[in-house]
Amino acid sequence: LVMRELAQRGAIQPGLKNLLRILCETCGYKRALLAIFDPETNSLKLSVTHGQAKHAQVSYQAGEGVTGRVMATGKPEVVPVMKDAPGFLNLAMGRTKEEMAKLGFICVPVKYAAEETEILGTLSVDLPAGDLDDLELDRRFLEVVAGMVAKEVASLQEEMAMQRRLVAQGMAPGLTAEGFEHPNIVAASKSMRLVLQQVAQVGPSRATVLLRGESGTGKELLAEAIHSVSPRKSKPLVKLNCAALPADLVESELFGHVKGAFTGAVQSKKGLFEVADGGTLFLDEIGELSLEAQAKVLRAIQQKEIQRLGSEQTVTVDTRLVTATNRPLEALLEQGRFREDLYYRINVFPIFIPPLRERRQDILPLSEHFLHKLCEEYGKTIKRISTPAIDLLTMYHWPGNVRELQNCMERAVLICDEEVIRTYHLPPSLQTAESSATDTSLSFGEAVNRFEQELLVDALKKAGGNMLQAARELKASYRIINYKVKKYRIDPKKFSSSKAAAKRRAI
Repeated sequence: LVMRELAQRGAIQPGLKNLLRILCETCGYKRALLAIFDPETNSLKLSVTHGQAKHAQVSYQAGEGVTGRVMATGKPEVVPVMKDAPGFLNLAMGRTKEEMAKLGFICVPVKYAAEETEILGTLSVDLPAGDLDDLELDRRFLEVVAGMVAKEVASLQEEMAMQRRLVAQGMAPGLTAEGFEHPNIVAASKSMRLVLQQVAQVGPSRATVLLRGESGTGKELLAEAIHSVSPRKSKPLVKLNCAALPADLVESELFGHVKGAFTGAVQSKKGLFEVADGGTLFLDEIGELSLEAQAKVLRAIQQKEIQRLGSEQTVTVDTRLVTATNRPLEALLEQGRFREDLYYRINVFPIFIPPLRERRQDILPLSEHFLHKLCEEYGKTIKRISTPAIDLLTMYHWPGNVRELQNCMERAVLICDEEVIRTYHLPPSLQTAESSATDTSLSFGEAVNRFEQELLVDALKKAGGNMLQAARELKASYRIINYKVKKYRIDPKKFSSSKAAAKRRAI
């Protein structure tokens, strides 16, 4: 599971956080903590946790407490019972006295190899108290995991240093040690991390931003993110899709009108530039604006004033403009359908958002994000996505990008009556030869056999290798399950629920 998570998510904090969750759920740990070494302050900073941290900004000096000693010596430490260890500080997690009497603690160094002297950080867990001999298996296991995540920790260490430089330059007040965060933006791929770095750089400024990307890539969410890290965040963020209204109504929406300006104007109305005064105005599909509306938008940007339709009086506005388009504005320039002066005015800070098919590392974390969100919304208890379903999701070319993925997951959640999203819960479009790289040359019998194997393996995993329990889960007789296991050469022992087997599965 650890190796699969590393391959899927890449070297970023959300992926590491999910790894800690997997360790806790698979191995029975109460909490897991990853502290990253900061060379500038010569201290360890609590950076990634699974389990509520009472003080998220805790740092450890070399030699301070158990974690600091591991950093200083490069040697792992095992605490059988927390309350009996005088050097155990309990700085970050706010453990109660009752917990400290029942829990032990293991901390291991994170480094590229056992013989390495450079320590990148520490990996530690809270687990049920026990004798030193009982905890030795966990200690060796965690050392293996620490070696596997060393490359990812090194990348996170570099990101933290870069973010600190941005903060020092006053360009990224929205960044934390874990990177730029937005509740609805999931970024595991390098290309999307770069996009979020650009958001952090331009957000605090007054610069006009042009978001470019295919439909469904999340341009509106990024506009919200830009506004959220700007000094204008306490003021309104107003949005308008320029393609959603007829051309003759767009100007009225943007600049407002006075009573009697046109048929139906029974009272005066403020335009969105006025509504967003002091804040941010997001214009989606700006390429759809008429040339006349483009001229007025340019005036509003340059001179900070507008005129309501039917009025000769000017109104001063201080509105930051964020625009977006999925159309090639350069081609519109050549055709005379987009003003050149407006193009250069809105193109001060362009941000290109890659399509989902070019950032496949984001597909699985996005799917899980939508799964958890939709389960809460619809009151479902779906726990995970099956491996074959993950394969379909990652191989599909996603012409509708993130929006299509969200709709796909919503459909799957609605029709799923199990605890697992399976391939048959996904839309048929994901299972055609044109839309995925799955093997569609299988005969009907072969496809049925593959589906049977998936059900068997899932049931055996859930039952810890117990075929009788798996038979009950599948509502089949033990004889049939035994026959199928032998037919497909499945080894139930691989799914044993013993503690040692759980460690092997986690690796």
